[in-house]
Amino acid sequence: MDCENKDSELRTIGSSRTSSAASSLRRRSLSLSFSLPKRLNDDDEESESVSEAGDIGDRELQSNRYSGSGRLRLTGENAPEHGVVVPISEGWSHDPNAMSSVAPVSPSKLILQTEHKKNEEKTEVPWVLEYASCLLFQAVFGILGVLLRYGLQILFGPRIVGATSDLSYMYLDLPSNMVGSFLMGWIGAVFKEDISRFSTSLAIGLSTGFLGSLTTFSGWNQKMLDLSVEHQWVFVVLGYLIGLFLVAYSFIFGVETAKGVRWLYRRATMNSFNSGTDYHWRVDTYKRYVLVILFLLCILLVLWGMSIGLEVTEFSSGSTKAQLWLACIVGPFGVWIRWFLARLNGRGLGKSGLLKWVPFGTLIANVLAACVMAALATLKKAVKTQLNFMQ
Repeated sequence: MDCENKDSELRTIGSSRTSSAASSLRRRSLSLSFSLPKRLNDDDEESESVSEAGDIGDRELQSNRYSGSGRLRLTGENAPEHGVVVPISEGWSHDPNAMSSVAPVSPSKLILQTEHKKNEEKTEVPWVLEYASCLLFQAVFGILGVLLRYGLQILFGPRIVGATSDLSYMYLDLPSNMVGSFLMGWIGAVFKEDISRFSTSLAIGLSTGFLGSLTTFSGWNQKMLDLSVEHQWVFVVLGYLIGLFLVAYSFIFGVETAKGVRWLYRRATMNSFNSGTDYHWRVDTYKRYVLVILFLLCILLVLWGMSIGLEVTEFSSGSTKAQLWLACIVGPFGVWIRWFLARLNGRGLGKSGLLKWVPFGTLIANVLAACVMAALATLKKAVKTQLNFMQ
């Protein structure tokens, strides 16, 4: 009898351990079944993220409207279908007494929470205001990017530092391309999500408008073509190699330094992040959108008016600064075209999405700008030749 009792006790212990292990496996499988859906190919995901490091065009605004105010709002009913991780504590007790001690959640509280979230989601601003604010942010920051690029040309050019020139492989736009690539690592790759928590339009304006106007592929390509016309083939090769190397490593350096700064900032403000602080200055209401649009519209009109006035003055006097003010006038239109073409970034070619790592939208915009620059340079040279012939 004693042996039978011991055997029955062993079976009971073994069955309890088996059920505990099975329940643990069920908990983990439940968590895995609710996990966010991943791509089958991690390389495709990485390639797409690299292609979309700068911008994805108006796709960002469209996707942002589905996510409400930028945060994932899901109730307990639709969590599984969206693939949300449902955390289940490993230390959850299987004791019936312990489970019965947990206070039940009232259905009325769940209904009130759901209604509260629905009311928050109903405060959605019209898409026209979102697009208008986004276009105005891009226009204003685009003009500021053009002015900063011209300032860097003057600073590092022959007049002051003397590090760059038109007749050298260290072309005039090299400093602006390096600074823009460095800031792209900060604003476009690392801190873009943090900026979007305040305003998605601000993040797009900084990345596409400001940094897109600060950096220039067409100007760099045009300088290399000018050197090739002068048969400076060594300078052309060095200009392309050094330009690619410095721009690429400026972006990498920007990403790494931004990651370090973000880690230090989050470590210093860990308590505030854990407490779930909200961004009170986020532009997410109708009134705030209208105020931002009016403010940006006033700034854009002032910048355009100043640029048109100075363009007329400098053009009549024959100064080279007329090119700067002309760039400030037409710059916003180029930014808008580049932004609409950026929706092609990360899509790849065909239905299978080949070459997702290539930002085709940005590439098309740069090629078009290079063609326009080449056409204008050819026209300028033809006019100079005709004037010299007439003299």
